[in-house]
Amino acid sequence: MTIFDAIFQAIIQGLTEFLPVSSSGHLKLYQAITGQTVEEGTFLLVILHLGTLVAVCIAFWDTIWALIKEFFVMIKDIFTGKFKWKTMNPERRMIVMLVISLLMLVPFYFFKDKFENVSLPILGCCFLFTSIELFFASRIRNTKKTAGDITVLDAIIIGLFQCVALFPGVSRSGSTISGGLFRGLEKETAVRYSFILGIPAILGGCLVELKDLLEGEIEVAIIPTIIGFVVAAIVGVLAIKLVKWLIKSDNFIVFSIYTLLVSIGTFAYVIFSARA
Repeated sequence: MTIFDAIFQAIIQGLTEFLPVSSSGHLKLYQAITGQTVEEGTFLLVILHLGTLVAVCIAFWDTIWALIKEFFVMIKDIFTGKFKWKTMNPERRMIVMLVISLLMLVPFYFFKDKFENVSLPILGCCFLFTSIELFFASRIRNTKKTAGDITVLDAIIIGLFQCVALFPGVSRSGSTISGGLFRGLEKETAVRYSFILGIPAILGGCLVELKDLLEGEIEVAIIPTIIGFVVAAIVGVLAIKLVKWLIKSDNFIVFSIYTLLVSIGTFAYVIFSARA
């Protein structure tokens, strides 16, 4: 793997992790076209995901810090008997709902390998699914729920949308933002909830992948990997800002159009490769 490969894939990851177009799908497609080995590609993918997690922490640091502080206060209230469901403030409610959304992923952990190694035709179908859900999400108007209004049912449904995004080609951010909008979350709240929900989910997935990879034998290109990590973080911050602007300006449908074109391109590549 060259430095150019690492930078190019880092740009793809940094953009597509937060733009609702599926980072894993784009990287799988790139690796299939370039013939990159599964082990090397998977290791770099893990490192690039960690880089984009840094981007989330930078972009949403105020919210994350407020949630961290509230988490410890909540733990204290639980042990002192002061915790009350009906009087939770917005930060506490968001913490509880994030946990519920994350719990939806647990049963799927045991089948994670079934989701990762998909064929290119299935990848094309997954991009098409993303396009369809983004199309309908872009048509939703007058959403008003804020962090203090999120219900258990909202959290469960958003969590289930995240489970679907285990398939490469189905955007995690696109699915969870769409799920939030379908449940009436205000646009900024849906984006914030989606990206913060991704922190423990992506981090947990990365740690599991790293453990599995390090148990085997794999050669790692240190310099390209480090450069890729940094580039993914920088591009990720810019991508988050772009998503915030596009969803506020009601231009979310551009992602639906883009993923439709990627789906068509994937099917075209499959047909061309079969005939070659």
